[in-house]
Amino acid sequence: MKETIHCQKLNKIGNKLSSPPYATDLGRQIQQTICEEAWQQWQQYQTMLINEYRLNLLDKTSHEFLEAEMKKFLLKIPAQ
Repeated sequence: MKETIHCQKLNKIGNKLSSPPYATDLGRQIQQTICEEAWQQWQQYQTMLINEYRLNLLDKTSHEFLEAEMKKFLLKIPAQ
């Protein structure tokens, strides 16, 4: 049976991510506060952003943009 958490994004109980999506404090925060369903929503939205903005994933600026968008989408943290 999967461990459940109260998902900050969806405001409901959902399955916890089995591991942090990133080996950082942000990844651990996401694992502790975001459910699998919300993470899947982010992955779909991220794909749309990559395609719409024609992001180069080898470019540091593209990674910074996606991280800022992820924080807004999942954690409701405004861009700085």
